[in-house]
Amino acid sequence: MAFLAAITSVVYYHNIETSNFPKLLIALLFYWTLAFITKTIKFVKFCDNGVGFSQLRFCLTGLLVVLYGMLLAVEINVIRVRRYVFFKTPKEVKPPEDLQDLGVRFLQPFVNLLSKGTYWWMNTFIKTAHKKPIDLKTIGKLPIAMRALTNYIRLNEAFEAQKNKRPSSPQGSGSIWRALCCAFGRPLLLSSTFRILADLLGFTGPLCIYGIVHNVGKGNNTIRPQTKMIGVFFISSQEFLSNAYVLAVLLFFALLLQRTFLQASYYVAIETGINLRGAIQTKIYNKIMQLSTSNMSMGEMTAGQICNLVAIDANQLMWFFFLCPNLWAMPVQIIVGVLLLYYLLGISALIGAAVIIVLAPVQYFVATKLSQAQRSTLEYSNERLKKTNEMLRGIKLLKLYAWEHIFHSSVEETRQKEMTSLKSFALYTSISIFMNAAIPIAAVLITFVVHAHLTRRADFSPSVAFASISLFHILVSPLFLLSSVVRSTVKALVSVQKLSEFLSSDEIEEHDKCPELRSADAQSKYQAVPLKVVNRKRPAREDWNNYTSHTRRPINITEADDFCVKITNGFFTWTPEGPPALSNIDIRIPQGQLTMIVGQVGCGKSSLLLAILGEMQKISGNVSWSRYCTSDSEMGEDISPEKESPVEMEFRKRGSVAYASQKPWLLNATVEENITFESSFNKQRYKAVIDACSLQPDIDILPHGDQTQIGERGINLSGGQRQRISVARALYQQTNVVFLDDPFSALDIHLSDHLMQEGILKMLREDKRTVVLVTHKLQYLPHADWIIAMKDGYIQREGTLKDIQKSETELFEHWKTLMNRQDQELEKETTIETKTVLERTNLRRPMYSREALLKDDEEDEEEATESDDEDNLSSVLHQRAKMPWRACGKYLSAAGILLLPLLVLSQLLKHTVMVAIDYCLARWTSDAISGKMEAELKNCSHCLVFNHSPYSKIFSILCCLGIVLCLVTSIAVEWTGLKVTKKLHASLLNKIILAPMRFFETTPLGSILNRFSADCNTIDQHIPATLECLSRSTLLCVSALAVISYVTPMFLIALVPLAIMCYFIQKYFRVASRDLQQLDDSTQLPLLSHFSETVEGLTTIRAFRYEAKFRQKLLEYTDSNNIASLFLTAANRWLEVRMEYIGACVVLIAAVTSITSCLYRNLSSGLVGLGLTYALMVSNYLNWMVRNLADMEIQLGAVKRIHGLLKTEAENYEGLLSSSQIPQNWPDRGEIQIQNLSVRYDSNLKPVLKHVNAHISPGQKIGICGRTGSGKSSFSLAFFRMVDTFEGRIIIDGIDIAKLPLQTLRSRLSIILQDPILFSGTIRFNLDPEKKCTDSMLWEALEIAQLKHVVKALPGGLDAIVTEGGENFSQGQRQLFCLARAFVRKTSIFIMDEATASIDMATENILQKVVMTAFADRTVVTIAHRVHTILNADLVIVMKRGLILEYDKPEVLLEQEDSVFASFVQADK
Repeated sequence: MAFLAAITSVVYYHNIETSNFPKLLIALLFYWTLAFITKTIKFVKFCDNGVGFSQLRFCLTGLLVVLYGMLLAVEINVIRVRRYVFFKTPKEVKPPEDLQDLGVRFLQPFVNLLSKGTYWWMNTFIKTAHKKPIDLKTIGKLPIAMRALTNYIRLNEAFEAQKNKRPSSPQGSGSIWRALCCAFGRPLLLSSTFRILADLLGFTGPLCIYGIVHNVGKGNNTIRPQTKMIGVFFISSQEFLSNAYVLAVLLFFALLLQRTFLQASYYVAIETGINLRGAIQTKIYNKIMQLSTSNMSMGEMTAGQICNLVAIDANQLMWFFFLCPNLWAMPVQIIVGVLLLYYLLGISALIGAAVIIVLAPVQYFVATKLSQAQRSTLEYSNERLKKTNEMLRGIKLLKLYAWEHIFHSSVEETRQKEMTSLKSFALYTSISIFMNAAIPIAAVLITFVVHAHLTRRADFSPSVAFASISLFHILVSPLFLLSSVVRSTVKALVSVQKLSEFLSSDEIEEHDKCPELRSADAQSKYQAVPLKVVNRKRPAREDWNNYTSHTRRPINITEADDFCVKITNGFFTWTPEGPPALSNIDIRIPQGQLTMIVGQVGCGKSSLLLAILGEMQKISGNVSWSRYCTSDSEMGEDISPEKESPVEMEFRKRGSVAYASQKPWLLNATVEENITFESSFNKQRYKAVIDACSLQPDIDILPHGDQTQIGERGINLSGGQRQRISVARALYQQTNVVFLDDPFSALDIHLSDHLMQEGILKMLREDKRTVVLVTHKLQYLPHADWIIAMKDGYIQREGTLKDIQKSETELFEHWKTLMNRQDQELEKETTIETKTVLERTNLRRPMYSREALLKDDEEDEEEATESDDEDNLSSVLHQRAKMPWRACGKYLSAAGILLLPLLVLSQLLKHTVMVAIDYCLARWTSDAISGKMEAELKNCSHCLVFNHSPYSKIFSILCCLGIVLCLVTSIAVEWTGLKVTKKLHASLLNKIILAPMRFFETTPLGSILNRFSADCNTIDQHIPATLECLSRSTLLCVSALAVISYVTPMFLIALVPLAIMCYFIQKYFRVASRDLQQLDDSTQLPLLSHFSETVEGLTTIRAFRYEAKFRQKLLEYTDSNNIASLFLTAANRWLEVRMEYIGACVVLIAAVTSITSCLYRNLSSGLVGLGLTYALMVSNYLNWMVRNLADMEIQLGAVKRIHGLLKTEAENYEGLLSSSQIPQNWPDRGEIQIQNLSVRYDSNLKPVLKHVNAHISPGQKIGICGRTGSGKSSFSLAFFRMVDTFEGRIIIDGIDIAKLPLQTLRSRLSIILQDPILFSGTIRFNLDPEKKCTDSMLWEALEIAQLKHVVKALPGGLDAIVTEGGENFSQGQRQLFCLARAFVRKTSIFIMDEATASIDMATENILQKVVMTAFADRTVVTIAHRVHTILNADLVIVMKRGLILEYDKPEVLLEQEDSVFASFVQADK
C-alpha cells in the first residue's frame, strides 16, 4: 500500500506541475515529510530489535525510507529553485510555450510520467483517427524543442565549437562525429540507461520460470511457521520468494516494468534520431544554397547524389542513433545471460553458448554479404530507374521512331542484372532467417544432450530445462542484433564520410561578402545585411516577410551612374583549373533600358548572364552593380555615390534579379504559385502578365485552371507552356533588373511577337526596368536600346543598332540578310510608336479571347468528366479500406501453383515440429525428475541413473527436422518473392511501353515512375520479409495459445476478454498506423522534391535572392515530415506497450492457472514449464504480429497500384498487312494522299483535325503554319497513328497506313520534335541506337547538322559521353543533334515539327538550305514557328482550329491581300 501511495503522489506532483498550480505542492511536502519521518522511526525500531535483511518487512521499510527521502529532497530543491512558496517574491511560472499554442498536439514531452510511460495521451488521437483520416492539420505543429530550426542551431553550435578546436579539418569525419555526439549525445545516454534496465529486468522471466516450476514440483510447500518479533509476525524474504504464486505476480510486475523501460528506450532513441535527421537536412540545404554552379554543371555533383544525402544518408544516421543504445546494452545482456546459464547447467551451458557465439561471425559474414547484395541491387535499381525515367521522358520520341523494343531490351537487361543481385539478396536473406530460427534449436539440442549424457548425476529437471530455453532465446537476440548494429555502424561511417565530402565542396564566390573596411559606418552597414542562415532573435518568417514587403523604388538615373552592371577586363571560368569560358569581357549594361545579347549557338550568351549573377568563377576583372540595382536600394536605403569607395562599389550587394533561364524551371506547385513565386498576389498585375504571355488559353484547358499542379508531380506541360510560365514569373516580379535567357525559343512567331510587345516593351521597358534579353530572333533588334554581340566567348561588339550599322557594316549586313528585311525597315527608329503597338495589341487581343472562348466551349464536356474522375479519386484516397485481401491473393497467386502450397505447408509443419520439440522436452524432463524422485523414495542407489537415450534420440530427430524445415520455409518465402517480383515488373514494363500516348499525357510522369521505383522496391525487398515475419509471429502466437490452453484449459476463459481487447487495439492501431505511414511518406515527397527543385533552380533562386524564403519552406517541409514520423513512432509505442501488457496478463493468467492445476489436478511440472515458456513467447510476438499486419497492409498497396496500371489498354501494334505484303523499300517515292481525315486524341474528346484533304507529291517541300492550338502538331502525329483516326485515311505510296503494323509504319518515317530529347550514353547511341549505320554515315549527318566540328573537338568523337538529358550541350546543340538523328534514318518522308526554335537564325538558314539540297528528292513537311523558314516551300498549308484554311504555293498566297499567310509573314517581320 505504501508503494502504491508513493506512486500516486508522484503522479499527483506531475499533474500539479503541468496544470500550473504549484502551491498545491505544499500538501505533498507535508505528506512526504510525515511519511519519511514515520518510516524512518519504524526502520530504526526494527534495527534496534534485531530485525535484519532476511525479513521481508525490514527490506520493504528500508526501501520506502530511501524513496520518501529522495522525493522529499526533490520537492525541497524544486521549491528552492522555482520559488513557489516561502519566499517574499515568488516567481510566476507559466506553462510551457508549446502548451499555450493550441496548434501543438504532440504532447509526449508535457504529460505526466504514467502517460509518458504508457502513451495514454495517444488514446484520443487513435480514436479520432478511426473516425476520420489523419492529415497534417490533425497532427498539428511540432513542439519548439523538436523543430528543425532548433536542432539545426544546436548542431551548428556544435560544428562551430569543433571548428574553433580544430581549424585544420573543420568538416572532417571526426569533427562531424564529435559535433553530432555533442549536440545529440545526452538523450542517447538516457536511452541506453533505460535499455540496460529493461535487459536486466528481462532476466526475471527465466528466473521466475525456474522458481515456479521448481516450487510446484515440490508441491509449493514453502510456507514455514511465521516468526513473531516485537509483537508482529514476520515472514522471511526467502520464504516469500519461494511461493509460486508470489513469483507469478513478481513476474507480471517485472514484465510490465521491463516493457515500459524498453519502449521508453526505443522512443527516446528514435526521437533523437528524428531530431538529428532534421538538423542534418537543414545543414545540407544551407550548403546547397552556397554550392558552386560548376560542381553541378561539370557533373562532379548531381542532383541525384544530393537527394541521396537527404533521403538515404540522413536516414542512415537516424537509424544508427536508434540502434546506438544496443552497443552498450548488448555486452551486458550477453555476459549476464551466459553467467545465469552456467549457474543453471554448469559446463554444458558454456558449450551451448559457444555454439551461438561461434556462429555469430558466420551470421556477421551473412549480414555483410546481404549488405553487399543490397548495395549491388540498389546500384542496378538506380541504373534501371535512370533508364526507365529516360524512356518515359522520351516516350513520344521512342514511339515515333519505333525504338520501344530497344529501350525495352535495355531496361530488361538492367533488370536481369538487378534480378541476379536480388537472387543473392534473397539467398542471404533466407540464410539469415534460417540462422535466426535454427541457432536456438541447435544450441538447445547440443546443450541438453551434453547435459543429459555427460553430467549424468546433474539436475535435469523441467525448471532447469525451460529456464535455460528462455535464457537461450534472450541470449540469441543480441547476437542476431549484432549484425544489424555493425552493418548500421558501417553505413553510418560511410554516410558521415559522404557528408564530410559534401560539406567540404566548393562554394560560390560571394561577391556580396564585403572585405574589412576602414570606415566604422560602412562596416556596420555591411554587418546589417542578413548573411546568416537564420535569425535566432525572432521567427524566420518575419525576416522573409520584411524582406519582400518593400516595393520597387522609382529610379532617377544620374549621368554619373547611368549603368546597371559594368564588367571591366573580366575573365570567367566554370572550373578553377579549366580554361576561361569568357575572356576579356568589357561591357556596360545601361540602367532602365533594353539590352539584347546575340550570337551563334554556344558562343557564351547564357554564360555571360550567369557571370553577371556571380554564378561563374571569376579569374580576374571587376563586376560592379549600380547603387540602384542593389538590395539596399530595393530595401529603401539611399546611398550617396560620394560616400562609396571603389572597393565598396566592387563589393556592393547585388539586389534581386528576375531571371528566366533558357531551360525553364518550374516548381512542383500550381500555375499561380509558379508565376507569383512567393510574392504577394496582385490580381491586376497577374492578369496583365497572363495576357502578355498568352497563357489564358492554356490555363483554360487545364483541369483546375491556374490552380492545377504542374512540375514533376503534376500535369505535363509542353515546352512552350513551360517557357511562358517561366517568363511570366520574371515579368510578375517587382525588381529593378530582369534577365531573360532566350525566352522565345519554344514559342511561335505570334506568341513571340505578343510577348515582345506586351511583356518586354510595354510592361518592362516602359516601366524603366533594366532588361537584358538573350535571343536568336534578330528581327527584334530595332527595339533594343543597347546590343551586345558575342562570338566564341568574347564580346564582338557592343553599342546601339545605329552604332553597329556605322562601325560594323559587315556584321550589320549579315544580320539584315538573316532577318529578310528591306533596308528601309531595318533603318527605322529603334523604338516603335506607341500608337502602332496599341493597334497591334487591339487586333491581337480579340483574336486570342475568341479562341479562348471557343476552346472553353469545346472543353466543357471534358472538364466535367475530369472533375468527376477527380471526385472519385479523392473518395478512393480517403476510403477507410479494410485489409486488402484481394491484393494479397493477387500477390500469392502470382507465385504459381507449386510454390503456394509449399509455402503454406512448410510453415504449418515447421511450427508443429517446434511445438513437438518443446513437448518432447517437457515429457523428457518430467519423466527424468519423477524417475529420480521414485528412486530416492525407494532408496535404491542403482536406480538413480535415468536412461536418457530414447528421449535424446527422439529430441535430436525432432530438432534436426525442425532445422531442415526452417531452411525450407525461409527459401520458400524468398523464392516466392523472387518469382512474383519478376513477373510483376515484366508485365508492368510491357504494358507501359505499349500504352497509347494519351496515357502519358494524362498520367503524371512521377506517378508512373513511382510504380517502377518505390512500389517495385517494396515488392522486391520488403513484402517477402514482412510476409515471413507475419506468418512466423502469427503461427507462434497461435501455437503458444494452443499449448497453454492444452496445458490448462481454464486459460481459455480468460483468453476471450484478452482476445477482444487485442482485436480492438489492432483494429484502431491499423487504421491510425496506415494513415500515419502514408502521411510520413507523403510529407517526405515534398521535402525531397524541394531539395531536387532547389538544386535544379539554384541559379534562379540565387538570382531572385530568394534563399531565405526557400530555407523557410524547407523548415516547414522538414517539420511536417518529422511530426508525422514522431506520431508514427508514438503510435507504434502505444501499440507495443498495450500488446506487451496484454502479453504480461497472459503470462500471469497462464502462471496462476498452471500452478493451480499442478497443485490440485496433478499436472506435471514439465507441462507447467512448457506453458510458461510459451506464455512468455506470446508477450514477445503479439505486438510483432499486429505491427507486421499493419506493414503488410501498407505494402500490399504497391501490388494494388501496379495491378491498376496493368489494366491499361495497349496500342494496337498489329496490322492487316503481313511483312511480305509490304515492299522492302516502302515508302520509296514519298507521295502522301490525305482523304477526309478527322482525328482526335481520345474517343471521348472533340476532334482536333476535321475533314482534312491534301495531296503531297513525291519530293515536295511542304510548310504548315498556324496559331498555337490550330492542329499543326496533330497533323504530323496523324502520319504516325499517334492519334485516333476515326474518319478518313492517309495513303502513302499507295498503302493505307491504317493497314500497316505500327512498328513498320513508324520505322519508315522520320520526324524531329520541338523539344530536343537526348539520352545518356554516347553520341553514337543517340544518333543510331539500332546500330545500323557506319561511322561515315554518322559523320555525314553531323556535318549536315553543323555539328561535325563540335563532336570532333570532344574526347572520343562519336563515342563521347552524353550526360542525362544532354545537359553537357546547349539547348541549340541538342536540337541540332536531334536533326542529325533524323538525317541518319534517310527515309523518303521527313517531318520537322518546329525543330529549329532553339537555333540562332544563321545556323537555321544554313540548315534550311541543306535540307532543300540534301533532301531534294525527299518529301519534307515543315511545321514552322518562324514563317520565313517556309517561304521557299513548294506548298504552304495554313491551319486554324483543325481545318485547312489556305493551301497553295507561298508566292500565290502572298499576292492575295486578304491571305492569312500574308498576314503571318507581315507579322514575322
